[in-house]
Amino acid sequence: MKLVVSKRVVMLVLLAFAATGCQTIKNIFNDVKKENIEPPTPLTEITPTIQMQQLWIEHPTGGAQKTGARMQPTVVGGKLFTSGVDGSIAALDAASGKTLWRAHMGKRHGFIWHHGENSTRWGGGPGSDGSIVVAGSLEGVVQAFDAADGKERWSSQVSSEIISTPLIANGIVVVRTNDGRLYGLDAADGSRKWTYDRSTVPILSLRGNASPVTDGTFVFEGEDNGKIVAITLADGKVAWEQALASGEGRTEIERLQDADGPIVVADGVVYASGHRGQVAALVAQTGRPLWTHAVSSYTGVGNAATQIYVVDGNSTVWALDLRTGASNWKQDGLKYRWLGGASAVGDYAVVGDLEGFVHVLDGSDGKFVARARLSKHDIQSPPVVVGDTVYVEDMDGVIGAWRISK
Repeated sequence: MKLVVSKRVVMLVLLAFAATGCQTIKNIFNDVKKENIEPPTPLTEITPTIQMQQLWIEHPTGGAQKTGARMQPTVVGGKLFTSGVDGSIAALDAASGKTLWRAHMGKRHGFIWHHGENSTRWGGGPGSDGSIVVAGSLEGVVQAFDAADGKERWSSQVSSEIISTPLIANGIVVVRTNDGRLYGLDAADGSRKWTYDRSTVPILSLRGNASPVTDGTFVFEGEDNGKIVAITLADGKVAWEQALASGEGRTEIERLQDADGPIVVADGVVYASGHRGQVAALVAQTGRPLWTHAVSSYTGVGNAATQIYVVDGNSTVWALDLRTGASNWKQDGLKYRWLGGASAVGDYAVVGDLEGFVHVLDGSDGKFVARARLSKHDIQSPPVVVGDTVYVEDMDGVIGAWRISK
């Protein structure tokens, strides 16, 4: 049986283990519940040097709540799609936040949807190609909707819960399940085209899965065993795999090695990170490492024109050179604020924290240039960036949009 633990608890456990040495894991977990070992770094006042214009804030769904799923919206063709564990899925006008349509799905019995306690709980997605919207549930249901009006297109059942965003490309929907499998489904009707089932899922792993990404030929996926795997999009065959974390240590906690965070593919290079491992740049066609940098991260990477942004296990933000992996700067003013991952917006990095604050950092030196507050709830996912607009979702399903400009 696979034991899944939240990333925040694991970070605290690792700190406790380093301090106590011989304590049992059970006792450490109990201690962590009683006391936050490292309190969040207090925020200091800043003088904004750029404009952070709030466009809108809406609450269209119930969000991820405490499921551990890193729910974030998807923006395609001027529409923002979002879903929540309350069974709701919605489309909003990305510019104004106006709701275009909303659907609420209950558990299916025959051909009837029943609402209430047995409602379908979306945990992964939604993903969209502009024509359809696809979400995955904690019950392993993959559901497709029409992007224009929210009408149901098709439904498919897979092996276990889904807590990552489905990928839609070249007429195929790729879904990652929590038992380590990848499914390639026909985007037209949901029928199964292929299944990848070679991942070794450790007994203990972090709560969360990397969402599959593609360069049009391969699907790239981070696994619970600390590896990045490339699979042919057309047929699901393995092209290569590369380890980002060694999985060494005396205990299961010390051997945690997930590659859970977002993966970036740009100009023929795959950029990815591993928990208790390293950040790496890999040749997309072969998996050959171009460079590695010893930074442990479970929130993945965000790419800018000349560098990538990485949030490490203590919530220090790093900027690494795209070509060499060398550190350009690091910002530790948000340490232990349990950041949801960094994204690039123009010349800046943007990231959300556990108290609902959205921080903007200067891409040249990491200094704070603006700050806003979405809510009082945890932001667990990287912001979604389209042009100069940033979309941020908290764990309660509140979504805000800001325009960033000099």
